[in-house]
Amino acid sequence: MIQRFFLLCSGADLNLLRTCSHGEQNKYAGIGATVFFTAVMAFIASSYALYTVFDSIYTAILFGLIWGLLIFNLDRYIVSTIKKRDRFSSELIQAIPRIILAIIIAVVISKPLEMKIFEKEINQVLLEEKNQLTLANKDQIALQYTPTIEALNKDISTLKAEIKSKETETNALYDTYISEAEGTAGTFLLGKGPVYAEKREKHDASLQELQLLKQQNTNKIALLEAQIFNLGVAYDTQVQNSQPIIDGFDGLMARINALGKLPWFPSFFIFLLFLAIETAPILAKLMAPKGEYDLKLEDEETAVKTWVDQKVQQRKELLATENVLNQKIYGEIADEETVHAYKKRKTEELMRLQADSFHDMQVKRL
Repeated sequence: MIQRFFLLCSGADLNLLRTCSHGEQNKYAGIGATVFFTAVMAFIASSYALYTVFDSIYTAILFGLIWGLLIFNLDRYIVSTIKKRDRFSSELIQAIPRIILAIIIAVVISKPLEMKIFEKEINQVLLEEKNQLTLANKDQIALQYTPTIEALNKDISTLKAEIKSKETETNALYDTYISEAEGTAGTFLLGKGPVYAEKREKHDASLQELQLLKQQNTNKIALLEAQIFNLGVAYDTQVQNSQPIIDGFDGLMARINALGKLPWFPSFFIFLLFLAIETAPILAKLMAPKGEYDLKLEDEETAVKTWVDQKVQQRKELLATENVLNQKIYGEIADEETVHAYKKRKTEELMRLQADSFHDMQVKRL
């Protein structure tokens, strides 16, 4: 039962193989098994690759099954269409397009499995890339808010500097009138005289202006700080909303690119392994000598070709003979007087009918 299934996978003529030896049947069963297990590997590889795309195991299995059947049909067709020739060069030329197709299939099959085998290393590369993307994303978003925040901070610094300047001015006036009262500066007269009163009034006026300035600038600073806080919240919100996109940066293309950043040596040998599996049936048929099955298949094909060529040749000869006979028969008829007189009489009748018809038509027009 298993052997029959593998023989079916090989694409060989089962009726013809039944007439061959058991060794010949085992050879084609081995080729069919290679075709079958290559399709199984294609199913597994494509299912994993599609799972990384759709994140659904049922969708991945469905499309993976379709892909596996497609690869199975292609491999079966490739193996079944390679015919043994009398010269190896003719067989090689015949197999070159199929080998190229096998290489393409091997690449398609091996890549998803490479991603699964090196999954941990790929995840490490993706983690580093995600961290870099996160930092770059924060810097890019910050460019939208940083100039405004810096301008607001500059305005706050200006307002604080105004308060500081006014405080310095008020403190200087305070020192002036105190020194006047102590007699250590100004008029150098001890006591609170008219000069002291004047300087005290200036200080008190400056102190009131300082208090008013503090109140105004404090309110302005509070508004500016509220704007800065709102900008910070907007920045954090935008970073938080864009982070899931970066966290989801682990699709098929991202993983293939991450795989390309790993050392090529292990991946290359995995590719060679699948290339050997994919081309094994083709190479086996190329390197194997003509077997019993090949001889019997060639006998059937040449028998059909000979029979078709024979029928075509017979039709050509029949046509040539028919042409010769027709020429001879019509030549003999042309020489008979009876036929000539009959043909002449019918021609005269036809000419009279044509003349009468033309005459009637002219009369109707008049």
